[in-house]
Amino acid sequence: MSESERAYLNAHSPLSLCVDPDWWPFEVIDANGQHDGIAADLLALVAQRQGLQFKLHPTRTWEESLAASQAGQCRLMSFLNRTPERERWLVFTEPLLTDPNVLITREEHPFIADLGQLKGATIALPRGTAMMERLRTDYPQLQFIGTDSETEALQMVSERRADLTLRSLIVAAHTIKHNGWFNLKIAGQVPGYDNQLRMGVLKSETTLRDLLNKGIATLTAQDRARAVDRHVAINVVSKVGLDHAVVRWLLALLALLGVVAVTSLLWMRRLQQLNAQLRTLSQTDALTGLLNRHGLEGSFALDVERAQRFGRPLSVLMFDIDHFKRINDSQGHLMGDKVLAELGRLMQSLVRQVDTVCRWGGEEFVVICHETSAEQAVQQAERLLQQVRTHAFPHQGPLTVSAGVATVRAGDSVDSLLARADEALYRAKRGGRDRVCAEAAEPSGVLP
Repeated sequence: MSESERAYLNAHSPLSLCVDPDWWPFEVIDANGQHDGIAADLLALVAQRQGLQFKLHPTRTWEESLAASQAGQCRLMSFLNRTPERERWLVFTEPLLTDPNVLITREEHPFIADLGQLKGATIALPRGTAMMERLRTDYPQLQFIGTDSETEALQMVSERRADLTLRSLIVAAHTIKHNGWFNLKIAGQVPGYDNQLRMGVLKSETTLRDLLNKGIATLTAQDRARAVDRHVAINVVSKVGLDHAVVRWLLALLALLGVVAVTSLLWMRRLQQLNAQLRTLSQTDALTGLLNRHGLEGSFALDVERAQRFGRPLSVLMFDIDHFKRINDSQGHLMGDKVLAELGRLMQSLVRQVDTVCRWGGEEFVVICHETSAEQAVQQAERLLQQVRTHAFPHQGPLTVSAGVATVRAGDSVDSLLARADEALYRAKRGGRDRVCAEAAEPSGVLP
């Protein structure tokens, strides 16, 4: 570090930093007012290796962060794309991370080979983002809908309020999995629209930009991979067992016929379809079409962790059909299956789009209710019970269910949360069935 750089840091440390407060897994300001996420990990490495000290400038939205930067309230911004608009007041470092943007649509939407061919399509994008700025210029034939967050943009597509969105692959994969929006898919990519995520520095602070670039130059591929892996769990199937003798024979034969390339493409497409079917089968209950226990486990663990980290309410409802054995014994297991399938459809139709319904096993169902307090969860369960009482099921006779409700507490795991919901369900059964019981009150002295 040069003498002029040391003098700069002595005069300006700590360095005021603006971030996006709600852009998980890239970055957030957590419930404790701390910078967290992939960007925070990478900035911590840069700061450590260059002897820098950052001081977070708190904001509530990305637009507030941009306004604070323009007003000179923070010397640098943590993770953003370079655009002509932003270059009016910022200079940019080299990229900390490169991440492709992909087009997200509902599953029934055809593949998008050329975004320019979509006339009048509605595209939802967070306000104030680089992608919104670029797309308005490059694709004026689209109809743009501004949203307050990444999640809202994806939700609008899921609910058919927009045709598509263009989002970071990392963010989209995490958000779709986290919210259970399995009706969404990647429908294409726009060339040249990768995220080159850099730090933005006030134009007067070129010395700071140069210092940051020296730190960024020390980041390795392993550093970046660890930062991503810490916040985004991605499983990749990298090997399929094959009979190599058969493969060699087939390749030789195909080469002689001159159709290796075409056949390879056909097989790749077929393998992709089979892999998609296998993933669906492994995570879906065949009878009801709902997620099964295996399909829920990974996302549920992340839901519990996120609720605790950011101090957000998360509740679980556990339902069990009352006297279900009587239906199987008197009208047969085929009728029992029809009742289970109908109850699954009914529950899915009654919960919110953001909530997740799962057939936990047998005649038990679980509903994960996001942003839902204990009181709200009990009310939701009571509404579901009332709908079940009045619904026309395929068997002859009434049907009721019992429910247990539990809400995430500090230190909870998936198992402890479900255990309390199960215990509450057991009390509902003992108390006469066709009722909702909430978990026992939290012991005194335990932090909320």
